[in-house]
Amino acid sequence: MKIYRTLYQAYGPRHWWPGETPFEVMVGAILTQNTSWRNVEKAIRRLREEGVLNGAGIHQLKKSELASLIKSSGYYRIKADRLKAFVSFLFEDYSGDIERMRKEELGTLRQKLLGVNGIGPETADSILLYGLKKPIFVVDAYTKRILLLHGLISEKASYEGIQGLFMDHLPHDEKLFNEYHALFVHLGKTVCKKIPRCDGCPIKGIRREARSGRREV
Repeated sequence: MKIYRTLYQAYGPRHWWPGETPFEVMVGAILTQNTSWRNVEKAIRRLREEGVLNGAGIHQLKKSELASLIKSSGYYRIKADRLKAFVSFLFEDYSGDIERMRKEELGTLRQKLLGVNGIGPETADSILLYGLKKPIFVVDAYTKRILLLHGLISEKASYEGIQGLFMDHLPHDEKLFNEYHALFVHLGKTVCKKIPRCDGCPIKGIRREARSGRREV
């Protein structure tokens, strides 16, 4: 919580994840794999302009048509397959109803999502947290880099190990997890880069505190 409060004081609320509907957020979570958000925004704009930025719209599109609309997101044929697989899951398990999906128990729904082609832990947790407002902490490359640079994890730390560090030591609050992850993304983009700018890091002193007794993952 000290890290969170320090980052929040430094950067303020980040208002993340951008999206007009839960389904749009879920589409963004799939499209953002291995590309920049700017490219995802272009793809989402195309889907919206064509009137297919909804479960039924994507469900009815041919894969080739969908691929052409999301070309800006990179790996667009693969991502078209993944979007179609996700939408098929949505219709097969929840009759295309996001609210029905939201009512599913968190652990059960997460396991189902991980069984969908192309959806790994980060994408599944982004769908759960940002799309469905479920209290689960999202771990991404920024999270891992920041924690590693500040001596809070080892290089071998797994996704589950890092996630557990937050889930075990924070209240299970969706809004907290949302804002915390968004603050990490901002810190990773502006300060904790591959070549870090440590002088401008709001949490640079946390390394010393981490050495005194915090468990390592």
